[in-house]
Amino acid sequence: MAIWVDADACPVVVKDILCRAAQRWQITTTFVANQAIRVPPSQFIQTRQVPQGFDVADDEIVDQLTRGDLVVTQDIPLAAEAIEKGADVFNPRGVAFTRENIRQRLAMRNFMEEMRSAGQITGGPASFSQSDRKAFADQLDRWLQRHNRNT
Repeated sequence: MAIWVDADACPVVVKDILCRAAQRWQITTTFVANQAIRVPPSQFIQTRQVPQGFDVADDEIVDQLTRGDLVVTQDIPLAAEAIEKGADVFNPRGVAFTRENIRQRLAMRNFMEEMRSAGQITGGPASFSQSDRKAFADQLDRWLQRHNRNT
């Protein structure tokens, strides 16, 4: 089992949490991005730089993941594809994407995209907070504990 991170838009604090967890739990964690990503030296932490382009990093993650891996992403279509391949998925705020909620998330994403295109909504998500950091760390810890019991 491994952790795959859609790293282009991943908050630095989440990257730091993932790096510490990779080392502590000795689990391969790969940050995939279309730019260079700085990570601490570790046999458990890898980076994979992909060419610029629409969904190139997403496609790389989907191509490489296996059933039971974890994908950390804010990208709803990537989350849907990863779930289809049997991965666990949650976003940097610790919100899990599941087979039960992914269709609703995709529909809401599409609706919000239409609203932004029409100028009805401007601005983005709220800034990343301490409670978001804690929610992510707690979700990751639960996943790692479950993984550790199953190995």
